[in-house]
Amino acid sequence: MARIAGIDLPRDKRVEIGITYIFGIGLTTARKVLEATGIDPETRVRDLTDREITKLRQSIENDYQVEGALRGDITFNIRRLMDIGCYRGLRHRRGLPVRGQRTRTNSRIRKGPRRTIGARRKKTT
Repeated sequence: MARIAGIDLPRDKRVEIGITYIFGIGLTTARKVLEATGIDPETRVRDLTDREITKLRQSIENDYQVEGALRGDITFNIRRLMDIGCYRGLRHRRGLPVRGQRTRTNSRIRKGPRRTIGARRKKTT
């Protein structure tokens, strides 16, 4: 079983797709890592040798910020924006879309479920 950066990679997938399960590594980065280590992207994770797994692990740990460290960095950046009170920070603080999307309609995921104004009455028969 291949375990890299605290993540168990899925055994039946190709290596190229398997290492994208690590937070912070997408398809483009995965291809760069495999090219740097000289591993064939078509290889299945279950077919990797211990030597290849070690090469992958070292390459990812040395060259990329992934998983917990990356999550902490992102959280710190958002907190910094909120502390300095910039526009993006205010949008984060209020739970509204941050990147310029419209809010008159849509953006239900950021705003949460619709709130009713006033009490809803049941119709009497």
